Amino acid sequence: MSRNSSPRPLVRLAPIGSPFSRRNPKILLAGSHQPTLLRYLDGWPRRQHGPHAFLIQFIDSRASLERFGNDQFDLAVIPSPSVENAEGVIRHLTRIARQGLITRH
Repeated sequence: MSRNSSPRPLVRLAPIGSPFSRRNPKILLAGSHQPTLLRYLDGWPRRQHGPHAFLIQFIDSRASLERFGNDQFDLAVIPSPSVENAEGVIRHLTRIARQGLITRH
């Protein structure tokens, strides 16, 4: 590995195996640095037929995911939780989103 190479892997989102249930995919982005969060969507799969738009909801990184319904989002991007909160956050993440991404702070 050269000195100029980044030790962090590139983020690549795999396509969701089943078709979107919504024409306009719903996305949850948690955190305070919105431009960085939006970059995670670059290259994310989109519907192939007809016009569409992402429906994006931003929340504070400290906000609880508990308030959201099951499968409410097609994708959720959240910052890594503390060790104490990891189990609950991951449980809610897998409950509310069909695909999730946990980022480093």
